Amino acid sequence: MGVGLGQNQTSEIKVGIVLDLNTAFSKNCLASINMALSDFYADHPNYLTRLTLHVRDSMEDTVQASAAALDLIKNEQVSAIIGPINSMQADFMIRLANKTQVPTITFSATSPLLTSIKSPYFVRATIDDSSQVRAIAAIFKFFRWRRVVAIYVDNEFGEGFMPFLFDALRDVEVKRSVIPQEAIDDEIQKELRKLMERQARVFVVHMQSSLALRVFQIAREIGMMEEGYVWLMTNGMTHMIRHIDHGHSLNTIEGVLGVRSHVPESKELEDFRLRWKRTFKKENPSMRDDLNVFALWAYDSITALAKAVEKTNTKSLRYDNGSTLSKNRTDLGNLGVSLYGPSLQKALSEVRFNGLAGEFNLIDGQLQSPKFEIINFVGKEERTIGFWTPRDGLMDESSNKTNLGPVIWPGKSKVVPKGWEIPGKRLRVGVPMKKGFFDFVKVTVDPITNKKTPTGYAIEIFEAALRELPYLVIPEYVSFETPNDYNNLVYQVYNKTWDAVVGDVTITANRSLYVDFTLPYTESGVSMMVPVRDNESKNTWVFLEPWSLELWVTTGCFFLFIGFVVWLFEHRVNTDFRGPPHYQIGTSLWFSFSTMVFAHREKVVSSLARFVVVVWCFVVLVLTQSYTASLTSFLTVQSLQPTVTNVNDLIKNKDYVGYQGGAFVKDILLGQGFHENQLKPFYSAKEADDLLSNGTIAAAFDEVAYLKAILSQSCSKYVMVEPTFKTAGFGFAFPKNSPLTGEFSRAILNLTQKNVTQEIENRWFPKKNDCLDPKTALSSNRLSLSSFLGLFLIVGIAIFFSLLVFVALFLYEHRHTLADDSEDSLWRKLKILFKIFDEKDMNSHTFKNSAIHTMSSPMSPSSSTVQITTPWPQSPSQNREIELRRVSFSPSEERFTMQPIHNEDGESDIECQIEQ
Repeated sequence: MGVGLGQNQTSEIKVGIVLDLNTAFSKNCLASINMALSDFYADHPNYLTRLTLHVRDSMEDTVQASAAALDLIKNEQVSAIIGPINSMQADFMIRLANKTQVPTITFSATSPLLTSIKSPYFVRATIDDSSQVRAIAAIFKFFRWRRVVAIYVDNEFGEGFMPFLFDALRDVEVKRSVIPQEAIDDEIQKELRKLMERQARVFVVHMQSSLALRVFQIAREIGMMEEGYVWLMTNGMTHMIRHIDHGHSLNTIEGVLGVRSHVPESKELEDFRLRWKRTFKKENPSMRDDLNVFALWAYDSITALAKAVEKTNTKSLRYDNGSTLSKNRTDLGNLGVSLYGPSLQKALSEVRFNGLAGEFNLIDGQLQSPKFEIINFVGKEERTIGFWTPRDGLMDESSNKTNLGPVIWPGKSKVVPKGWEIPGKRLRVGVPMKKGFFDFVKVTVDPITNKKTPTGYAIEIFEAALRELPYLVIPEYVSFETPNDYNNLVYQVYNKTWDAVVGDVTITANRSLYVDFTLPYTESGVSMMVPVRDNESKNTWVFLEPWSLELWVTTGCFFLFIGFVVWLFEHRVNTDFRGPPHYQIGTSLWFSFSTMVFAHREKVVSSLARFVVVVWCFVVLVLTQSYTASLTSFLTVQSLQPTVTNVNDLIKNKDYVGYQGGAFVKDILLGQGFHENQLKPFYSAKEADDLLSNGTIAAAFDEVAYLKAILSQSCSKYVMVEPTFKTAGFGFAFPKNSPLTGEFSRAILNLTQKNVTQEIENRWFPKKNDCLDPKTALSSNRLSLSSFLGLFLIVGIAIFFSLLVFVALFLYEHRHTLADDSEDSLWRKLKILFKIFDEKDMNSHTFKNSAIHTMSSPMSPSSSTVQITTPWPQSPSQNREIELRRVSFSPSEERFTMQPIHNEDGESDIECQIEQ
């Protein structure tokens, strides 16, 4: 059919429209469709094709929608169909379009299930719901939520979305909550109250907006929109919720998060909004003029279709084997096939343009959305707190970093909800029954009440962690009656018999397949414990071991050097350091080495020598004390040696070794090369002590925590030695993805930082004073020269400055000798200085004080002899006669006679005789 337009002949392309005409949603979209046709051909008056619309009412019914599509194809022979409104109506229409090759374009059916029909004639000009699940998963990862309840409608729209959501949240525990589309308020309230009794406090809602608004209203009434709750809406709901109830719905959903596809603002969009409002108000004066995103997609769908038909060849614009002669309008057997459909479908797939809702770009018949907005509903505002893109992930609107803006949560809280809580529920905690090592876990049963009460190190750590939690958790302990079957014990959490397992349970890879473990609360690793024996064959030269050779040599050299320096300072002024050469050498060495025990008897009279000796005595004090401590430690360690230090020796000698029965340590030993008949199990610390004491086993292998328990009782008999096989230590077991795992891990970290875990360990496993540290190395490190380099540096500096002062004073005192202008050579002058140094210093205060003559008093009238010992110069050049004057002691005069005598050291004294 042709319509004249100027001189050109245009082709009419029939397009069917299937909408629920009695709903505001459809009327909004139909207004956009009509405006799209008007705007398009006003902008393209020279196009040779024109779309003509044939509208059918689906009456909000799936069967009626299918009948309407059948009518359009059979009787109107339309070239394309726009619609239907929802995913439930679209299923049959897509199959019908595939059979008749009539492209069907939907702008509002978003269920991912429609893609599975695999029809090339189905075009989704809206966003597939599955495209938003990665954005939702990114939000969960950002806030670290590990548990969620998906609330969805019980139809194709809701169920089609769930598999994709579950796949995206594979690291999160997802529970379902299904609400029928026709559910009354009482049914919704009953379902929501069930959810209140669960631990999860994060809800993802996916349903039609009208039903979702009722869910939110009831949730607010029963207290599920308070602090601690999280509500997240999917794309379609986030777009449509503000269009319901004239905007009052925004007060109901305050604090709710939403994900929605991004619609970029543009001048064309703003202009269209103004024109659309005027047009819609004129056509529907009694209805609220509110433009939604689906109306924009409807506009872009018509524009895309108009562009596509202009590019096709209209010569094939007919049906093959048409059914116009048939009186049965619903007879599927008489349906024809559109010859125009394949070319139109190909042209549609190639259409690209910037529409009102964003870029129109079909890939595999699907409209692509490169960007999602994260919305926070606060009051009547829709705050954009971030964006998500496939390339960049989550990003803040301002910083473009992996972040989200501030969120106002339900209850007007600014604190990020942890996403779960225990609503007054007791925690069923399984504890192991043990044959030994009761310090870790011991279950006692009250014979009257039959109540089981666990005690022990592991229980006290668990209850201390409970007190660190920000909420009340009441444990209900249940014992596992099969002793030492820890794998089966952990499995009770996996099959939901218990909520947790507490005890000395080792974290292993196999057990982690079934449960989640907290951070370990004990030291990790499997080690070897062996007896210690007294090493009676002591080394003869063991006293040399505490010091290294360099330290011995350096100390000896300093002793010799100190002796020389003291002799140098004391030789001229101290009689103790004079005499024959061998006497001076012996005295100097004796004085120096006697400082080692502070037993030197020679008096030091020179100020410089006293300064050097004081510094040296301090150094000697530090050296002797350090040597004593090191030797004591060395002798102690040497006296207690392990009987075995190497695992390979145990394997080679085929010695028997012990392990705790029922533990995984046996597998480690077998893996190391032990034969099974070498392994002896033990079940308690006493049993392990007995096996080691009587020589049944040469070593015991177990986790470090158990070995510490044994050592706390028998620390003087055994010691832990290498190697240590890596394990993860003890932890508490919880179900997979349980939020309690993270909460308890943080609590254990807090206890460790506060040193509470160490205090608890010390109470249960006290260390005795005579115990060796299990971690003590079995060799003692020698003290090296570097340990005392500072001390030697101090004494060296003191000697250097003292020598400098001594030489300066000596040269200054005899400067006239050096300045003598005689023809004596320098060597001659040095010899003179050496002679002067070898003489006594007559000017020393020491000699002045000692030069006092000792006389008999009172004087005897008879002649007597007074012996006065004075310094006598030894040098021949200094020998001179001494003149004596007569001294009157009384009215009568006496006369002195004086003659030198020689003492034992070769020095000259003076004997005075008084004659009356």
